[in-house]
Amino acid sequence: MDVCPVDCIHPRKDEAEFAQATMLYIHPEECIDCGACVPACPVAAIYESPDATPAHQKDLIEANAIFRLGDADAMAKAEAIVAKHKVDHADIMAVPAAERQAAHSRF
Repeated sequence: MDVCPVDCIHPRKDEAEFAQATMLYIHPEECIDCGACVPACPVAAIYESPDATPAHQKDLIEANAIFRLGDADAMAKAEAIVAKHKVDHADIMAVPAAERQAAHSRF
């Protein structure tokens, strides 16, 4: 995501994992909490804190934490969590990306 001034969203377009990633991950130690990514997120999935994250997306917090470990096994485990999330929440995944922010409150 090109809007991040500190490139804390991974994998970046120049990282090998980018082509296979099903989700982008925010590295909290690199993040400066500027909020530039919130309106830019194409699926309205970035929240100001774990507490603000809807219950049906809490599993993605774990995926983000695991991905940060950085090794291939951790990345694969994080991607498996995301894949399961997509299956478990097919209802919200069916909502067009541009409409998801409003849709999150219905789930």
